[in-house]
Amino acid sequence: MRAPRRNRPLVLEEARRVSDGAGGFALDWQPLGTLWAEVSAGTGSERAGEFVTLASVPWRIVVRAAPVGSPRRPRPEQRFREGARIFRILAVAEADAEGHYLTCFAREEVAA
Repeated sequence: MRAPRRNRPLVLEEARRVSDGAGGFALDWQPLGTLWAEVSAGTGSERAGEFVTLASVPWRIVVRAAPVGSPRRPRPEQRFREGARIFRILAVAEADAEGHYLTCFAREEVAA
C-alpha cells in the first residue's frame, strides 16, 4: 500500500446533548481536534423529496491511525467538518495491515 497523501485538514466533531431550556435537548457539535486526511469521492446519487432534492456522495477519508478508545480515533456517529462541508462518518476500518492508517467511510449530503 502506498502512503496516503494526507493534504486536507478536517475537524473531527462529536455531538453532545445540550438542554434546550424547555425540557428537551438539542445536539451541539464539539470539535475534538484537526486530523490531516486524504479524501476521495465515490459515486453520487440524488433523491427527490416533496420540497427538496437531496444529493448524497459517499467519501473515503484516510487518516493516521490512533488506538481504540483514543479521542483522536474517529468513530461512527461523529463527523468531519471542512469549512461549511460536513462528512458524516458511517464506519471506520484499518486501511493497511500494519495499522498505520484508518479509512473512514463517510457521506456528504447536500440539500439542493
